[in-house]
This record gives sequence, structure tokens and C-alpha cells, in this order.
Amino acid sequence: MPHVVASDGARIVYDAAGEGRPLLLVHGWATHGGFFSPQIAGLPDRFRVISVDLRGHGRSHREGDRPNVRQLADDLRTLADSLDLTGMLAVGWSMGAMVLWQALLDGMRDRTAGMVVVDMSPKVVNGPDWMYGLRGSSPGRSTNQAAEIMRADWPTVSRRASQRIFAHGHEGEHAELKQWAAAEIGSADADAMAALWVSLSGMDFRAELRRLDLPALIAFGTRSRLYAPETAAELQGLLPRASIIAFEHSGHAPHLEEPARFNSTLIQFAAELPPPARGTSKAA
Repeated sequence: MPHVVASDGARIVYDAAGEGRPLLLVHGWATHGGFFSPQIAGLPDRFRVISVDLRGHGRSHREGDRPNVRQLADDLRTLADSLDLTGMLAVGWSMGAMVLWQALLDGMRDRTAGMVVVDMSPKVVNGPDWMYGLRGSSPGRSTNQAAEIMRADWPTVSRRASQRIFAHGHEGEHAELKQWAAAEIGSADADAMAALWVSLSGMDFRAELRRLDLPALIAFGTRSRLYAPETAAELQGLLPRASIIAFEHSGHAPHLEEPARFNSTLIQFAAELPPPARGTSKAA
């Protein structure tokens, strides 16, 4: 399977298909690149679609992994450098947006023409100066305690996490997809996910996002169980060149819940970006 080797020897596995502007898909916590299957299947005629399994997830997991967001961002830059991706459109879903932001801030900005953020906050944990993070979070609820619960009872935690991906109401929708997502998230490594949860809960990108002056699109589901619609508006205020699109029939994952509209949105957004340089992306 195609992969790149990180600085510490870890194998970071990815899939690539199609030709044209690189479309880099960065998944969320406890999932993997396969959670972008509608984009992997539907967009290779428009883009060079690249989906990655981040360190600690899917095919990039190693026994004993205890990843953090900065490691994942370093791995993402290694992938972009190894494939010599330029003029790319990068999509970060949930935690994947944090990984993407860190990679852009650390130097991947030069390779990136635009980014799409899918239902994410620049700060996950709510507090006195921020109330647009994860629903129900607060400083009084210990992140380390949550991590211990993950290690102790991952089946219960993963089942709840998979349920919260999808929209409020109409629980019978996407039954097969929900069953698949629950099984995939349930197979994740509890210790790796607990370590990563502590890492992402400690991140705060509010000040640094002002440095990301590339075109940005903020996509969110109006029925998200994780973040309120106001989070997207707050994020827009932090990014210098951002616009917003709402998906009325989606929760946390509009790319899965409304894939046709999501894919067409990516195509339209990419059409407004400067054309990528030709002959600069290496084949897998």
C-alpha cells in the first residue's frame, strides 16, 4: 500500500486516485481516510484525490502509538513534501482541521491554494473566554479523566462517539453508514485515541489562525451534535479570507450525510482558486 515514512520511521499510509489539482483529505479523531469514501469515489475526475490515515489511525497505526496533534501535522507535511503537492485544496474534518492548521502554520501554506474546514472549533474546551467549543465541555470536566474513561471502556465511548457524528433527529437515516462507522471507530486503539484526545483538547488556534491568509470555506451541519452553528461564524471571524456554507440535513459529517452537495461545493470552491502549477505532483 502507498505510504511515506515519517522522521521517526512511522509509516503513514495514504490512497491516491485521479489527476489535476491535489485534493488532500484529512480525517477526524478515531476515524480514518475511508470516512471520505464519497469523495474518494466521486472526485477523481476533477482532482488528484489523496486521503491519508493519520498516525495512530487505520492502516497507519503502530502498537504503542501515543500520538499528538503536532506529530500528525508533521506527518502531513512529510506527505505533501514527498508527493510534491502544490496548489492543493486541503480539507480538514473535525480534528483533521486542527492537524491541517498546524501543518499550514508550520510551512505547508506554500503548497496550499485553499482549505475547507468541516465542523470544527479552534478551541475544543469551553471556558470563561470561549463558549463555541464542544457542546457540554468545560474546564471543570477533566480532560485526563475523560482519557481514562476511554482507556477503561472504549466500546462504550466509541459507540457514543459514532452516534454523535450524525445529525439530530430522523435516526433511521443512513442506517448502514452508521453501522459501518460504529464498527470502524470501535476498532480504533483506545490508548492512542486517549493520548490524542488530551493533545487536541489542549490546543487553541484562535490567535494563530489570523496568519492563514489563504481562501477558506467553513462547512458545517446545522444539526451537528458537537458544535453549534455559531461556532462557524466565530471561526469565520478569525480567518482572514473565509466564507461559510451550511448543510441543513447534516450533523458533524456533511461529506458523508450530503455527499453530492459536498462534492459539488468542493468543485465550485476549487474553481475560484488560482490554477495549480502543472507537472508538480508526483504519482503515487
